[in-house]
Amino acid sequence: MAEIDGHSLSVNAVRNIAFLGQEVRTTKEALQRLRKNRESLEKLLESGKTVYGVNTGFGSLYNVKVPQDKIGELQMNLIRSHASGVGEPLSREYVRAMMTIRANTFLYAHSAVSENLLQSLLDLINKGLVPYVPEIGSVGASGDLAPLSHVALSLAGEGEFLKDGKRYRSAAVLKENGLAPYKFSYKEGVAFINGTAAISGILAVEIARACDLIKLSAISAAISFSALRGNAAAYTKWAVESRNHAGQAKISRVMRELLAESGEGARIQDPYSLRCIPQVHGAVLDTLEYARNVLEIEMNSATDNPLVKDGEVISAGNFHGEPVAFACDFLAIALTDLGNICERRTALLVDKNMSGLPAFLTRDSGLSSGYMIPQYVSAALCNYNKTLAHPASVDTIPTSASQEDHVSMGMTAALKLSRIVANLKKIIAIELLLSIQAAEVAGVPLGNVLSRTVEIIRKEVPELKQDRPPYVDIEKICELVSSDGFEKTVLEQIRI
Repeated sequence: MAEIDGHSLSVNAVRNIAFLGQEVRTTKEALQRLRKNRESLEKLLESGKTVYGVNTGFGSLYNVKVPQDKIGELQMNLIRSHASGVGEPLSREYVRAMMTIRANTFLYAHSAVSENLLQSLLDLINKGLVPYVPEIGSVGASGDLAPLSHVALSLAGEGEFLKDGKRYRSAAVLKENGLAPYKFSYKEGVAFINGTAAISGILAVEIARACDLIKLSAISAAISFSALRGNAAAYTKWAVESRNHAGQAKISRVMRELLAESGEGARIQDPYSLRCIPQVHGAVLDTLEYARNVLEIEMNSATDNPLVKDGEVISAGNFHGEPVAFACDFLAIALTDLGNICERRTALLVDKNMSGLPAFLTRDSGLSSGYMIPQYVSAALCNYNKTLAHPASVDTIPTSASQEDHVSMGMTAALKLSRIVANLKKIIAIELLLSIQAAEVAGVPLGNVLSRTVEIIRKEVPELKQDRPPYVDIEKICELVSSDGFEKTVLEQIRI
């Protein structure tokens, strides 16, 4: 079981909750802070003070006072009106991640929500209930209003839950699971939806996936390098580490370990897609670590509005998604280029003039086309990613009658990132497909991790001896490299 306290949530913890269905609990100390924070708001309201979002309207309606007996209705109207998303539903992993991050934000204890709201949200997570959340609707400032409103609506029994791809009315699902619809009290509606949990949830999931792909790309690169008889002198420790980037040093070490059994290189200088693997893959790794650092700060912050502390209420701008929007866009650019260098190695493998291997890796070229077209597919995927890599965060469209006149578009950045990661996995799978064939044709020795990779893939994807549809093999490799067995026996051996 994962434990959250408002200050120490990690990407790895979110990964376990999102992917593995791990349950969540809180610490006693965090709950005490939450209760104290709620009590401070209660005392403030008893004094008759006007507090934005508690007894006023929202956005450009901030100066409209709401009667005391309508405060509860105000919160539910906010949730109902903001549940306006459209498009495909967010995946189970994304929704579990965003709910976890929102619960952790409440425990920072500046949102003044009740313990009952926190527990109701944890109940959804721990019972495996997934609210229906359409992917499009957030502009990434004033928080992820639409996505979080859909979660809140489900919690209140007025939304929907997803199960096996179908939508079910939330009131019935809650009842089946022994839960009552939650009745939002003062401040709780605005506190629930005014944060960056949707952007952050998607980013957390994609960072977790990208970590695996960084390792997988090192494996595919090393097999290509071996098949192409690359010169490993370019990875000499003192030479690589004379440029002091952490990622470059890590990737060069990994490559030296993976290529321990390789023979001498055929060329004094290799093409850049071989020689510069530490420099390019390493820069991607550094970008990934930057994004992780930004995200872990964001997940352990108060992103609500207004913020409440010791009876003081401040309308600040912590809901603005710019930090995580930039991180999504930066990571999208880096992963796009990781795909580019993988595709270039794939192109080397099928070019007999560069590889010294049979054209398109078939022993019967002419009659057979071999692996000609998978390289086309890799190029198409790279082009797709390049169009997606344009940063969403450079755009802004004013909302709420120009009260919210600069927004981050972070949700768009996160959704684009998710597609880039999915495409990158296919690009790497294609490199693996071709590099394994090339290594076998070349008859080069492979080290333990590389041999184990080949063994796992060859059980399901046989050597290409005559033409067959490669799409089946590409899909099978994508499936294999995502399996628990592959992670435990191969990816965990890559120390990055």
